[in-house]
Amino acid sequence: MRNMGPESTPSLMADCARLVEGNGIGSVWITDHVAIPPDDAVGSGGRYVDPFVTLSWLAGQTTKLQLGTGVIVLPYRPPLMLARLVASAQELSGGRVLLGVGIGWMAAEFRAVGVDLRQRATYSDASLEFLNKCFAADVVEAHGQPLLFRPRPPKPPILVGGRAPHALERAARFGDGWLPMGLEPGQIAGVRAQYREFTDRVGKAAGSITVMTALPMHDVVAAQRAFDAYRAAGVDRLVCAIRYRTYTEYSTAIKRVATLRDR
Repeated sequence: MRNMGPESTPSLMADCARLVEGNGIGSVWITDHVAIPPDDAVGSGGRYVDPFVTLSWLAGQTTKLQLGTGVIVLPYRPPLMLARLVASAQELSGGRVLLGVGIGWMAAEFRAVGVDLRQRATYSDASLEFLNKCFAADVVEAHGQPLLFRPRPPKPPILVGGRAPHALERAARFGDGWLPMGLEPGQIAGVRAQYREFTDRVGKAAGSITVMTALPMHDVVAAQRAFDAYRAAGVDRLVCAIRYRTYTEYSTAIKRVATLRDR
């Protein structure tokens, strides 16, 4: 669901989220950008509503819908502030957050937030390590200062985005699942085995695999075939990219997705 561009009005976002929930689909997903340069604003106009504010807004418009981020760019926010935002959204939503995270890629955006793009992997690992510590104890330490971390609801699933093998290793060390984009069904078995190798090294069970992709919704037979292939390959969750400008267009797509799910 778009939390950017002209589609990111409060009324349209609320209507779309309620539509998803009403059609029995398990989750809705939004994205994260904080500083779009003028020459890269096609499709959004530079308008991005903050993902954590959006999650909290959608939580108040729904009752059981899970709320996913695809993905929060870890280096854009200080680790303590990020942990507070995640915990607050998780608390206020009643434990419905699915925390997709990534290390980022847009050089202009990194310049705008004052973070060295070359250090994004190191920064992201440290942020994830701190985030996990916050959800494990009421008292944590940041820069040598003990502090109370409350509210401390149950930790949301941390789904690490990015490509193999680096994202798989990061997911094994710090996450509860992997969140690749555009992964084909035929690639699942190989990367699942690689994922298991990484989790075995750190003494964990392999987490879930959530794939973000677009289905050929213009062709119901092809869409069903693709959906079934992902399911047969053992994908735990499929996040369908949808292009739309109006509620009517979104409604048409969501009803088609719900039909695929129910067959």
